[in-house]
Order: sequence, then C-alpha cells, then structure tokens
Amino acid sequence: MNERDSAPGGLALVEALVNTLNVETGADTLDTAAGCAALAIAGPDVPAARTLREALRAVCLAHAGHRPPEGASASLLDALLADAPLRVAVDADGAASLRPVEEPPGLTARVAVAVAAASADGTWARLKVCEAADCRWAYYDRSPAGRRRWCSMSVCGARAKMRTYRAKRG
Repeated sequence: MNERDSAPGGLALVEALVNTLNVETGADTLDTAAGCAALAIAGPDVPAARTLREALRAVCLAHAGHRPPEGASASLLDALLADAPLRVAVDADGAASLRPVEEPPGLTARVAVAVAAASADGTWARLKVCEAADCRWAYYDRSPAGRRRWCSMSVCGARAKMRTYRAKRG
C-alpha cells in the first residue's frame, strides 16, 4: 500500500485542501486556476479557503500529538465551521445523512459535512499532519495502532531517523 493513499470518504476533501500548500517549497495550488477548480472554489473565496486550510492543519497536528503553530488552534476551526449550517436529510429508504443548508454548498460547508461524518464513523482523528516541520503534509493514518508520525517513512521518517542517528554520533 502506498503511504500517501488518500483518506477515505469525505476526508479526502479535507486532506486535499490541507495539501494545497507545499510547506517545504511554499508552492500553493490555490494560486492556480487548476487548484481552485479541483476544490470547486472561485478566486474571491481563496483567502477564506487558506484560513480554513490552516485551521484544519492545526487540528490535524493535534491529532498527531503536536502543538499547532502560534496563532493556530482548534477553536478557529470551530468558529469557521459554525458558519456552515448543516441539516439532516432523510432519503426515500430512510437513511439519514448530513447536508449543507446552502445549495450549492461552499467549501466550508463541504468540509463541515466531511468532518461531521468522519467524527461519527471514528476516522476524523486519523487524519494527521506530518511531524516534519518542513513538510506538514496531511495524511490518513492507516496503521493498526494509529500512531504514525510521518507522511512517508521513506522520506520524512528516514530524514528524522538520520538526524537522530547523527546527533547521537556527533
């Protein structure tokens, strides 16, 4: 299995949003038309999408047991998602699901639905952000114990272990 397989269900949207910024290079796909189109957002919505992205990154850092950067917190995500009212929709078969009140739903509303559904099925806490300060890539932790620390053991994990090894020898 590829270490960077997408998160399941609606969490794939959250993971994709967090990963629009490459922390190491500074490249932000929200600066491109293709990046905005992939998330179905318009140019005027990009600043709000960036704020949402960094609030999500802070929570995913907390999921991995790390402190978020100065000024970022879960309370910001809570405030942002409060602006995305949801409703319970019941289909003809009687199955209930959450849906955004607004149609078509904006990015924040779609993220709110994904977070609510992932919380309900127990997968929300497994969406994490890489421990490497120069990476911070979002990944879905599929490990049995749920204790993965890096997005990729072959890249970020190997770098961290090499730094630790060199520090002990130096």
